[in-house]
Amino acid sequence: MSHNTPSLLDRLSLNQETVRQWSLPELADGCARAGVRGVGLWRAPVRQYGVAAAARLIRDAGLRVTSLCRGGFFTAADPVERAAALDDNRAALDEAAALGTDTLVLVSGGLPPGSRDLPGARERVADALGELAPYAAERGVRLALEPLHPMYAADRCVVSTLAQALDLAERFPADRVGVVVDTYHLWWDDTVGAQIGRAGGTGGAGSRLAAFQLADWVTPLPEGVLLGRGQLGDGSVDLRWFRERVETAGYRGPVEVEIFNPALWARDGAEVLAEIVQRVRTHVV
Repeated sequence: MSHNTPSLLDRLSLNQETVRQWSLPELADGCARAGVRGVGLWRAPVRQYGVAAAARLIRDAGLRVTSLCRGGFFTAADPVERAAALDDNRAALDEAAALGTDTLVLVSGGLPPGSRDLPGARERVADALGELAPYAAERGVRLALEPLHPMYAADRCVVSTLAQALDLAERFPADRVGVVVDTYHLWWDDTVGAQIGRAGGTGGAGSRLAAFQLADWVTPLPEGVLLGRGQLGDGSVDLRWFRERVETAGYRGPVEVEIFNPALWARDGAEVLAEIVQRVRTHVV
């Protein structure tokens, strides 16, 4: 496969949170005008708009939903909380299927209050994947486990490395449970290249590479750290290296830009999207 600009830009997807200032109709219209054919959606704004209406809106704009964020939060030890989390994830799978995406992104959840048992929390993630995988398969949706940077391990995601995500995913068939490679979360890990190769497996149906997301790492991190993702090219991440690694591993799916950054949200959405396209040409292709 050639790495020329059109092939990569044809696969470009804009995650809804990158332009949070846009309504769903503005997102659909803005992406269509910019020639960006994919969108990654989030559950709360989709539910607010109406799942069926959102699916129709995106379809009518000639776009496709590349992923739905998010399911997960599986680590509660309390049985009632655990049952509620599983019910919520079944609802998320129903929503993903209705939107026409085959990828539900999962953030595993952090440590329960008062707990220091990381291995135990990760095992509950595996238990939840086992419960949900058949339900997901019936709906044609793959569970996509996303490792988050270790700074989120306590409160948000006990799965911190691609190796940990694969250790969990590999307990299940590859078409049921895959992994997300997000440059923001994984750029620091010196084993990530080898783990991307592991995720690619033998390619085709054996690949666990369910999604590829781009954001840059900029410092200083803001208080709260959640909203500190950088515009592509503004930080420390070798974005082109990541793109080359996932493609070498056989990944040909969407390239989704997911940046949580209030400075971008304060700007004109069309201007932000045009800048992203330019940054992809400069730093990713």
